[in-house]
Amino acid sequence: MTDIRVIEGTLDGGSGAYCLVVGRWNSFVVEHLLEGALETLRRHGVDTEQITIVRAPGAFEIPLVCKQVAAAGNVDAIIALGAVIRGGTPHFEYVAGECTKGISQVSLEFGVPVAFGVLTVDTIEQAVERSGTKAGNKGSEAAMTALEMVSLLGKIG
Repeated sequence: MTDIRVIEGTLDGGSGAYCLVVGRWNSFVVEHLLEGALETLRRHGVDTEQITIVRAPGAFEIPLVCKQVAAAGNVDAIIALGAVIRGGTPHFEYVAGECTKGISQVSLEFGVPVAFGVLTVDTIEQAVERSGTKAGNKGSEAAMTALEMVSLLGKIG
């Protein structure tokens, strides 16, 4: 196996432009995701001039904002951050499903990595846990994915 070529990304953020598309709905959780993502980007060498933050009204609108950002052609990765918390109606399924599907479509259509940092949870407690307490910070994890994807795609070609 030693003669097989393996291509992997690294977490070096010295190059690349990053856009964080952040939903304002459920901001009590989403702002912690944003803090985690920004801290991770900075810790891995991304300077503030490499970062743009775009605020969307909520998770349902995130894919369209990501599409516009990708179409502008001036970013190497997008980090989508938001939170959809289940309620007593089917609204959760519609918003979470369309957000997920839309983000995936943007990435494939434009060839720009869109890291998925949108929480889709059953309870407020789960959202709080995933935004920086017991279950880590999913914003930070999304930022690490974006860093690695920029590096990986650069190595591929």
